[in-house]
Amino acid sequence: MAELVRVVDPADERLADYVRLRDVSLRRHLESEQGLFIAEGEKVIRRSLEAGYRPRSLLLSERWLAGLADLLDAHPDVPVYVVDEALAEQVTGFHVHRGALASLHREVRHTVAELLALDRLVVCEDVVDHTNVGAILRSAAGLGFDGCLLAPRAADPLYRRSVKVSMGAVFSLPWARLEDWEDAVGLLRRAGFLTVALALSEDAVDLPRLAADLEARAAAGTPARVALLLGTEGAGLSPHWVEQAEVVARIPMSRGIDSLNVAAAAAVACYALGPAGRPRHTQQHP
Repeated sequence: MAELVRVVDPADERLADYVRLRDVSLRRHLESEQGLFIAEGEKVIRRSLEAGYRPRSLLLSERWLAGLADLLDAHPDVPVYVVDEALAEQVTGFHVHRGALASLHREVRHTVAELLALDRLVVCEDVVDHTNVGAILRSAAGLGFDGCLLAPRAADPLYRRSVKVSMGAVFSLPWARLEDWEDAVGLLRRAGFLTVALALSEDAVDLPRLAADLEARAAAGTPARVALLLGTEGAGLSPHWVEQAEVVARIPMSRGIDSLNVAAAAAVACYALGPAGRPRHTQQHP
């Protein structure tokens, strides 16, 4: 059984990993400096540990001790700080309604070169909202894409909000950060990818037509490796990336709506451009 440490003082230095979790600038500095990230909720904590991330500590309310007993038994040397929910809120800055947090060691698990060897990538240019990054990774993982590349200014997939929204997909989907924004599309093209920019250009191809073309290529024995380019909230992809992409695609819309949120658009595009031959219907599970 892990070491249970009951804490009653919100200023206790042992809780430093969990301080002000909604303060993005503070957390960015703290987590980078200390080499940590935060997982929230039982499912996400389980998935982070199952993926092999090493825990630094856990912050739990009493009601979670029994449900997480197997994890605590598996990590007997990891301190478990047991607090009431009011103290957890004082420390973190919000109501931790799931009652369970874990601090884990950050790891760089994949390189850009490794991802360039895959077949289906989502590529986030300047998607700066952590919720959107988490949702994009979750959609990419669930809809058959192989990995995600992030431009230098894109949000951190291991930020607490990204991890939570992705429901742990950030642990299973390979991702890496690009160093060179300017040559990113060129790098993808030289690696053999069909670069598809999702944008509202006048010459954009409707997504269903592009999907049909890719399926036809696959049926003819010449499948394409696809890199789906996604732009920042509001402005979308930069003209620099759009101009360099081989194909510009758009999602057909109606009722005067011109576009979707980037995370929703990513889900639609990942479904449409997923691996050739994937069933286009909902799978039934027993």
